[in-house]
Amino acid sequence: MTNPETSTPPFKITEEAAAEILKLAEMKKLSAGAGVKVGVQAGGCSGFTYLLDFVDAPPEGAEIIEEKGVRIFVATKSLPYISGCSLDFTGGLQGKGFQFHNPQATSTCGCGESFSV
Repeated sequence: MTNPETSTPPFKITEEAAAEILKLAEMKKLSAGAGVKVGVQAGGCSGFTYLLDFVDAPPEGAEIIEEKGVRIFVATKSLPYISGCSLDFTGGLQGKGFQFHNPQATSTCGCGESFSV
């Protein structure tokens, strides 16, 4: 687990994302050890797509980050591609949903679903 007093977590979430995750977790009646698994996989038109899913326990070897009341499990293989990344949640007239802000991404596809590094 990352110690917030000694280092910057490799992945951050905004207050809005945390509130939405906590709301969804309550609706799904997740266990106390549950969290959000974050990672990347090959795919999309730009090379990589983001993974975001609720899981009951951290995957083996995952980086565990606790921020704003949310447990985040970052896949070790994904760390080089999303280091410094943040997750936001927006809601508005043009749609609502989670958005990744990734300083490692050198380009994104037109639909915003995939990125390259």
